[in-house]
Amino acid sequence: MIITEVIAAIVLILIATFTLRSVKIITEYKRVVLFRLGKAIGIKGPGLIFVNPLTDKTKVVDLREQYLEIPHQTAITKDNAPISIDFIIFYKVVDPQLSVISVLNFAGAALNIAATTLRSVVGDMSLDDILSKRENMNALLRVRLDDVTERWGVKITNVEVREINPPPGVQEAMTRQMSAERTRRAVVTEAEGRKEAGILTAEGERQAAVIRAEGQQKSEILKAEGERQSAVLRASGYAEALQSILATAQQLDKNSITLQYFETLKQIASSPSSKIIIPSELSNIMSQLTAMSSINTSMLDKE
Repeated sequence: MIITEVIAAIVLILIATFTLRSVKIITEYKRVVLFRLGKAIGIKGPGLIFVNPLTDKTKVVDLREQYLEIPHQTAITKDNAPISIDFIIFYKVVDPQLSVISVLNFAGAALNIAATTLRSVVGDMSLDDILSKRENMNALLRVRLDDVTERWGVKITNVEVREINPPPGVQEAMTRQMSAERTRRAVVTEAEGRKEAGILTAEGERQAAVIRAEGQQKSEILKAEGERQSAVLRASGYAEALQSILATAQQLDKNSITLQYFETLKQIASSPSSKIIIPSELSNIMSQLTAMSSINTSMLDKE
């Protein structure tokens, strides 16, 4: 009885163990390469999969994009300048079965391939191109590495050079060049600032001159308009005065005019001038005065 219970317990344990080893849950970003009796029979996942633990073996492959850091590598440029470069490789598995079957250690293989590829790419470029055209070097490294890793079922998505260390002499020359370039930019910026300031000052003076000219023009126009109106008013006053004088003169008789004439002569005679002007009509005036005297005498006699 006891032996039967022990056997039953062992059987249950074996069944539970077999069941646990037969059922696997694979996440969305992973795949399982299934080997049955040593032969690859396909890719399983994601989700719930069943395997035979007695005949099947599995290899889990991550499909997410990963990166591999390549330490500093020394290479010789086309113009014989030794430089030290380190970079990062970004990759992802596109064929899980091929990545398991074709390469034993992808990280180690990629590290060695990256080092040799870097030397080949740097050897075809000058130092100036490497320093100024980093994007071109990144693209060349990516293409050449991808050609190699494609047979492993791995895609190189990107290559980024992180640091380039040229020889010390070149670094000193670059430092001097950068200092000179900064000085040149400062001088150019200062000159452009002075130029813009001069332009703004001239523009301000021009606008001020235009405004002053416009103000003076308006002032002259207003002054001329005032003088014109004043002249018109004076002329109008003169015209009215002349009309008034003419109307008054038309109402005077000859005697009144003669008296006014004598009054005017009196004023002329009182002038400090040494010359006295005698009108040519003096005889007519005297005859008129004689006539006026006779008229006044006759009037007195009648009274």
